[in-house]
Amino acid sequence: MITLHTYWMGRDVTHGEELTDEINRNAQVTVDRVNELLARAGRNDINTVNSGWRPKAINDTTSNAGASSRHITAQAVDLPDADRTLCEWAVGNLDILKDIGVWIEDPRWTPSWLHVQIVPPKSGKLVYIPSTKPPLDPTFEVTWA
Repeated sequence: MITLHTYWMGRDVTHGEELTDEINRNAQVTVDRVNELLARAGRNDINTVNSGWRPKAINDTTSNAGASSRHITAQAVDLPDADRTLCEWAVGNLDILKDIGVWIEDPRWTPSWLHVQIVPPKSGKLVYIPSTKPPLDPTFEVTWA
């Protein structure tokens, strides 16, 4: 399970002037939904994040980050998943993702993490392709398409 403290990654202190009530509310919803996902996946071993809230200046210097990333509004998180077992569980349990109210980036574009967000992408798909760039992990088996 992750905490708000973990989600902020210290950026609530270093970039506190950018925190708004809306960002705080979004962060709490993100943490709550991600913790539900982790609980349903039986993953009480995950208690860190690769990337939580990203103030715009940090997002602008983050490799492969979109200019309008949901991390900026605290509506997304990247969870560590080096062995790909969380991604495999997620794509095998789309009904649970839908029930929780989360969407994920196609794991072929996230080679060592699972990107989870609390708002639908433009496509509305539960598993969506985040970029027109080639996938970073084209070997991940696609079973949901």
